[in-house]
Order: sequence, then structure tokens, then C-alpha cells
Amino acid sequence: MNEQSAPVYGGQALLEGVMFGGKDHTVTAIRRKDQSIDYYHLPREQKPFLQNLKKIPFLRGVVAIVEAAATGSKHLNFASERYDVMPGEEKEEEEEPSKLAMYLGVALLGIISFIFGKFVFTLVPVFLAELFEFVIPSKTGQILLESGFKLILLLCYIYFISMTPLIKRVFQYHGAEHKVINAYEQNLPLTVENVQAQSRLHYRCGSSFMLFTVIVGMVVYFFVPADPLWLRVVDRLLLIPVVLGISFEVLQMTNKLRNIPVLRYLGYPGLALQLLTTKPPMDDQVEVAIASFQKLHEIERHLPEKEQAELV
Repeated sequence: MNEQSAPVYGGQALLEGVMFGGKDHTVTAIRRKDQSIDYYHLPREQKPFLQNLKKIPFLRGVVAIVEAAATGSKHLNFASERYDVMPGEEKEEEEEPSKLAMYLGVALLGIISFIFGKFVFTLVPVFLAELFEFVIPSKTGQILLESGFKLILLLCYIYFISMTPLIKRVFQYHGAEHKVINAYEQNLPLTVENVQAQSRLHYRCGSSFMLFTVIVGMVVYFFVPADPLWLRVVDRLLLIPVVLGISFEVLQMTNKLRNIPVLRYLGYPGLALQLLTTKPPMDDQVEVAIASFQKLHEIERHLPEKEQAELV
């Protein structure tokens, strides 16, 4: 498959399911309580203003992340409401205006949750590092200590949530998502056997992105003041979009370099983190991931020819 002309797909693991997204559509497949597979289709809203922003390096990463948080929250809401309910026992649909308001509310909640989590993840290491200022007073030492605390916080968070049965299954679906993408990118038929033979790791994963924010943030912080504490806090908050934008570009770069000897190792730290955020999936979980990806392709095949041409 020609990587330059092939569509690029992303995905997200959900409760008992997987979401895949292309340029114009996103589709979720989940395993219901009766073992049937249910689907949720959400077209992407093509807003010219946002599309133009996505063409600007560094800024496009921030836009893509916020958009992904909003879209992902809608799919997560669908999965969480249906995965443990028998078909036919779902809550009755609300009137269309109320449904629209609900979708907007879910999207806003997803964005707010992402921003709040990023604030906590950014500021807590600052205050922890400040506690050791009397031992390590230098700017370099403080930045390294802060980044170390941030990495520890990230690893501990992922490790402890992965111990819960529910999140462990989500991480298995995360592995299934990567396996499907890897099989697709190798132009293999999407059978359970072919997909299971693939790696559960992928260069373009959001887990790698999280790790890159730690590394990129450490580098960026050397260019701004670290004292006094209040200025350091303000700098960290104002630099969140900068760190996110640069980290997104680094993620894209490592994906492009993954087939080049030596340079492919630049993405290995992110792949290592995915050993925590993905788990080997079972066959029935792979079936759900395949069903989601195939449903997305089915929807794309029914697009008007002009739109289909734009996808590739």
C-alpha cells in the first residue's frame, strides 16, 4: 500500500468496543451484553475555519487534540450507556433538540475534562519539585526534577488504573485497535488470524504523544524563567498549547521515520509506554475492532464519488 496516497485512520479504545475515524466519518462498534455488535456512526463536522487551522504546523496539533477529545467523548458516552444493557432495554431517545443539547454537553465535558487533567498533570510536578528547592536550587536541576516527577506521575497513573478489570479490558481493545491498523497498513485481509499476528504497538498512538509532552516540555522549560514560583506556574499554564503543538509534530515525525534505519528508534520511548497502555486482546475483542473498521469502510464506499476521491 502506498502510504502517501492511502487514507490515514485513527482510533480509540472504549468500554467493550473500538472507535475508528477517517477524514469525514467516525464509527464505533461495541460488544453488547447479548454478545451482539452494535454500531454508532458520527460524521465529522467540516468547519472551514478549523480545517484552515489544521494546515498550520504546531497549531494543527492543538486543534486536532481538542477535536479528538470532543468527538471521543460522544463515542465513549454511546459505549458506556449500552455495553452492559440488553438490546431493547436502552433508555428512550429524547426529542431531537434535547439530543443535540446532550451531544454538545458531552463534547464540552470531554474538552473540559481534558483541559483539567492537563492542568493537574502540569502543575502538580511543579509544586513537588519546589519542595526540594532547598536541596536542588538550580534551574536545570528543578526542571529535570519536575520532568522526573511528571514521568513518574504518568507511569503510576497508567499502571494503577490498568489493574482494574474494566480498564484492563479497555487496554485490550486498545491493543486490538492497533493490530487492526497495522494489518490494514500492511494491506492484509482483516481476519482475526491476520490481525492477531500484528503488533499491538503503533507509532501514531496517543500514548506516545503523552510521553512526548513530558520530553518536549522539559526542553521548552529551559527557555523560560523558573523563578519565582508564581511565574513558573504561569509559564507552565501558558506553555501548555505550545508543548502540545510541538509534541504533536514530533509524534507525526516519528511515524514518518519509522521505516528508516536508526531514525526509527526515535519512536521507541513512546512504543515502550504502549506496553502499559495496551494489552494482548482476545479473539472476540479483535472481532469487534475489525467490525468497527469495516463499518467505517462501508460508509466511505457509499460516499459520493467526489467525496470518496478526496479521501484518497
